[in-house]
Amino acid sequence: MLEPLLNQLNEMRIILASSSKQRATLLRSTKLKFEIFPSSFEENLDPKELPFSDFVEKTAIGKLNDVFEQLKNDQRKPDIIIGVDTMVAYNGRMYGKPKTKEDAIKTITDLTQSGIPNQVYTGVAIRYKDYIHKFTEVTTVYMEKLEREEILAYVETGEPMGKAGGYGIQGDRQYVCDQDRRRRE
Repeated sequence: MLEPLLNQLNEMRIILASSSKQRATLLRSTKLKFEIFPSSFEENLDPKELPFSDFVEKTAIGKLNDVFEQLKNDQRKPDIIIGVDTMVAYNGRMYGKPKTKEDAIKTITDLTQSGIPNQVYTGVAIRYKDYIHKFTEVTTVYMEKLEREEILAYVETGEPMGKAGGYGIQGDRQYVCDQDRRRRE
């Protein structure tokens, strides 16, 4: 049913403004042909100054615009550029990618100890010609209560690094997320 649209899109030069392996894997699952061009946008917006959805959308637009500027003089200009940003919100605070192992331990401890779910905010910005469409998806995630030893072992795998909130529901160690609770809701 969508094959004619996919064929038409695959005639275009589509750029994913990201170095995220998870985002590339997700986009590949759509059978869409695209190039990866990591953004050098400095992610320095203050999360305390913006609503969470505005924060991730503005960051996604910043990544998209950075790549647009880098490629605007290319012989074959991109037709579509996709920028994405993800943050985890918990207890009124926003969590990005842990910068150190200690930061990852604190983040995972915060998210797994109370039984209160966190929200994953993903801002998406898509540029087509001179039009930018933006939106935010919010996913509620319930975390397993983990013992300190489990948190330390999880952090030692390296998986929390490079992921907002220190986890990914598509990761190898999905036990961090409460799978049974996700199925019930």
